[in-house]
Amino acid sequence: MPEPGALARKLTTALGPNAQGRVAQVVVGLGYTAAMLEDGRAGVAYTLRDQAQGGCGVFQGRRPLAGQEAAELLGLAVSRDPLEAAVGLAVAGALLSPGPAEAAAGDVLDYLNLEPEDTVGMVGYFGPLVPEVRRRAGRLIIFERVDLPQGDILPQERARELLPQCRVAIISATTLLNQTLEPLLEACAGCREVVLLGPSTPLCRQVFAGTPVTMLSGVTVRDAPALLQVVAEAGGTRQFSRLVDKKNLRLG
Repeated sequence: MPEPGALARKLTTALGPNAQGRVAQVVVGLGYTAAMLEDGRAGVAYTLRDQAQGGCGVFQGRRPLAGQEAAELLGLAVSRDPLEAAVGLAVAGALLSPGPAEAAAGDVLDYLNLEPEDTVGMVGYFGPLVPEVRRRAGRLIIFERVDLPQGDILPQERARELLPQCRVAIISATTLLNQTLEPLLEACAGCREVVLLGPSTPLCRQVFAGTPVTMLSGVTVRDAPALLQVVAEAGGTRQFSRLVDKKNLRLG
């Protein structure tokens, strides 16, 4: 399994030849980060604001971001600073827009086969999915950033220990931002289904070849200016859901 950060590096390598032109605008919001290219395409990634550093000047990179070459900002996806990584991942999403033609529109649970005997491990709390996953599967274990267990919600540090006991894993794509995805995928080697989920998900098949990931479930931006405004005003998925299309890409 690749070392931490290797998949982000693979993403920048895969998209580098097509990273032409400049970035017109970047918004680092409290909930999400968004980037729009000069051609109007846009991408979005989660802002790990609780891991931001630097006091009031939390973004320490080169300024201004607007007007820089897309290739240069794409390279930030490999940064160990999660805010810089969010900028790079948002640019990657813009470069990948409008997504592969074979990606299916709709909710991830429309395409995920869950069976009554399945134990599902969910890394990151996806509230809207929880009731339906619990209804269709035998057990749901949620790993989140908590200090002590809270029912079925366990500290994220338990994920690598317990994911090998799961048949299905649903992993937040924010794990790309803090370089924790690779060890989680190693723990998922025996899972029947492994889904990388969330707006931060890069819909790029070749990046995840050779990993246990079986489905990429992300979004493509339909109305870039409106989405950047929502992000600038500290909005999240509820506020920009009408401005994006959910896309599901089956791998393998």
